[in-house]
Amino acid sequence: MSLLKVEQLHVYYGSIHAIKGVSFEVNEGEIVTLIGANGAGKSTTLNTVAGLLKPRSGSIMLHDKSIVGVPADKMVSRGMALCPEGRRIFLQMTVRENLEMGGYSRPLNEIAESIEHVYQRFPRLKERYKQIAGTLSGGEQQMLAMGRALMSKPKLMMMDEPSMGLAPILVEQIFDIIKELKNAGTTILLVEQNAQMALSIADRAYVLETGHIVNEGSASELLHDDSVRAAYLGN
Repeated sequence: MSLLKVEQLHVYYGSIHAIKGVSFEVNEGEIVTLIGANGAGKSTTLNTVAGLLKPRSGSIMLHDKSIVGVPADKMVSRGMALCPEGRRIFLQMTVRENLEMGGYSRPLNEIAESIEHVYQRFPRLKERYKQIAGTLSGGEQQMLAMGRALMSKPKLMMMDEPSMGLAPILVEQIFDIIKELKNAGTTILLVEQNAQMALSIADRAYVLETGHIVNEGSASELLHDDSVRAAYLGN
């Protein structure tokens, strides 16, 4: 069943036509990834779906209801959470305070329970719950950004470049967590420049080039597609 459906999306930055008729869908229980080079339009697409950018035209349907024009801060109550590029955690707040901010849309009596669920998923955060977030390592900050997004119990979790700036061993750890989230019932839309890792965990994938989708299919098919391997996998 389709959870998110995007059709003929066009997005401009002033006179620059950044997204040119992009269409894709994400079904319940899937990991779907958007891959492509820097400047291909991956983050712009994600930010438009999240309500941070307004499309010139096209439709975005979540649970069969249009979300075009819905303010970004209202998306959480619609069942969507964004784990943004660069993590964007609150650097001067503690780990626990960051998580509490992620649960702002939840009833007060449910926030503590949600924090405990996040701690079960990310034991490192429980160990550091009093620590100022800006003093965490890069991997710990990424875990905190993911944990904060999970606080709203999203049906759809969108992740923008979760591996950025992380050492290879931490990248593997983060992608293992993404797989665990899917297995626990969270649907994931993943934007990732590390195409090899993204395709290795995704169910389906779309390839973006200069604002267009130029290829799509099962992740395993694209992982072994000669043109994709030459362009994005370095072989």
